[in-house]
Amino acid sequence: MSESDDMIQIDKMSVDQAADAFVMIAGAIGSLLLVIWQSKCHCKVNLCYIFQCERRPPNEDEMKSLKDQSKKLKDMKKKEDKILDKEEEILEEQRTPRLIPKTSSGKPLMEPEPEPEIDKLV
Repeated sequence: MSESDDMIQIDKMSVDQAADAFVMIAGAIGSLLLVIWQSKCHCKVNLCYIFQCERRPPNEDEMKSLKDQSKKLKDMKKKEDKILDKEEEILEEQRTPRLIPKTSSGKPLMEPEPEPEIDKLV
């Protein structure tokens, strides 16, 4: 075997294939930078030597405020759940047919309205 047989032959790329490759590589690098930036570790980023960004983990005061915000969100979620449960009960009551209340003798309190006879209407 010669050296040329061991090498991989790559076909020439078209412009759209090169653009796709560039977009995929840029997206992968961007995703990696996003994960690093959103992590709670200390990191310093120098973007194009124009400006530097620094990310530090939150201090104790910031953590307390974050805990308070999460408590408020949980309380709001509980209130929303109660409202939705009450709404569901009301809708269920509207779906069930209402029974005519009866007296102790077993007769209904109100007589139902007689239904019109079709023969008389025509």
